[in-house]
Amino acid sequence: MSKTVGVIGGGQLARMMIPAATNLGLTLRVLAENEGEPAAIAVTALGSHLNVDDVLRFCEGVDVVTFDHEHVPQAVLRELVARGVNVQPSPDALQFAQDKLLMRERLAELGVPVPDWARVVSSEQLAQFLADHGGKAVLKTARGGYDGKGVRVVRDASDADDWFAAANGEPLLVEELVEFRRELAQLVARRPSGELALWPVVESVQRDGVCAEVIAPAPRSAGKVAEVAADIATTIAEALGVTGVLAVELFETTDDRLLVNELAMRPHNTGHWSIDGSTTSQFEQHLRAVLDLPLGAAGCRDEWSVMVNVLGGPATGAVTDRYDLAFADQPTVKFHFYDKAPRPGRKIGHVTAGGDDLDLTVFSARAAAAFFDN
Repeated sequence: MSKTVGVIGGGQLARMMIPAATNLGLTLRVLAENEGEPAAIAVTALGSHLNVDDVLRFCEGVDVVTFDHEHVPQAVLRELVARGVNVQPSPDALQFAQDKLLMRERLAELGVPVPDWARVVSSEQLAQFLADHGGKAVLKTARGGYDGKGVRVVRDASDADDWFAAANGEPLLVEELVEFRRELAQLVARRPSGELALWPVVESVQRDGVCAEVIAPAPRSAGKVAEVAADIATTIAEALGVTGVLAVELFETTDDRLLVNELAMRPHNTGHWSIDGSTTSQFEQHLRAVLDLPLGAAGCRDEWSVMVNVLGGPATGAVTDRYDLAFADQPTVKFHFYDKAPRPGRKIGHVTAGGDDLDLTVFSARAAAAFFDN
């Protein structure tokens, strides 16, 4: 009998799990908030991830439930577990991706390198942190931030007056403004029985707080950088008991350190290249992991894989109208459309290209993506 995986959230990550589930002979069920979401083809229920009754009804008959996003409240998750639902990753692990303050505290306990940070509840505490860190810092909301939201560079305590007012006594996270050379990401998959699989560390390029490009493997990452990134991700995955895909976003600092920036416990934008560029995509691997199946190899098919996000989409006409131009003379290019309406800054899809020459591969991916984003 086919195993059934329930995915809470109907976004593009759930959408990209569908082909992997089909290939594995799995039944994929999706809980979406609204009709017409990217994973609509697999949506079997409409409801709110904030409503425990909606989620419980959805979980009836599934072998395991996992996530397209990390916004399901802990109270809902723990009620699922209490009712005998197999939740992967578990609430105990997921809380560290949901709450940045919990994450920083736990990583510090594990000795994992992180930026200098503090919990602040007042302008006075923020002012002291700024004074101790050269007059500039990064302020983050503890919960809910993504793609640059919930993050602000501050140079004066008054820059955060509105956030402190809105927080109503809840703490914010303040961190040193790290001098970094580039941003990296190390993805690892872990199954409940403990097996791990790591993809090569990748380099990500951020624009306006949103991932724009990814190069796999990260250039100049052989040796020590790759070893340290893998060690950090392995330590976190094992210590937190992560199941499924874990993305560890890293800063490579100007003084040659690797610091953990963020965690995500689900397939991640920096792993989309793996659909076309790895032996086992992050989406197939995630499904294998949450079902505690043997994991696949996670190496590269090409010497280089480059992913470019399509942000915004065409100003006029349909995405499919651009195929003749985008694919012309681009035999290595693949396009993944998320079935989202175009909107400035919105991720509507991504392009990947693979090859032996990095410059040519980057050019191919960027050129194809440009035809979809104007």
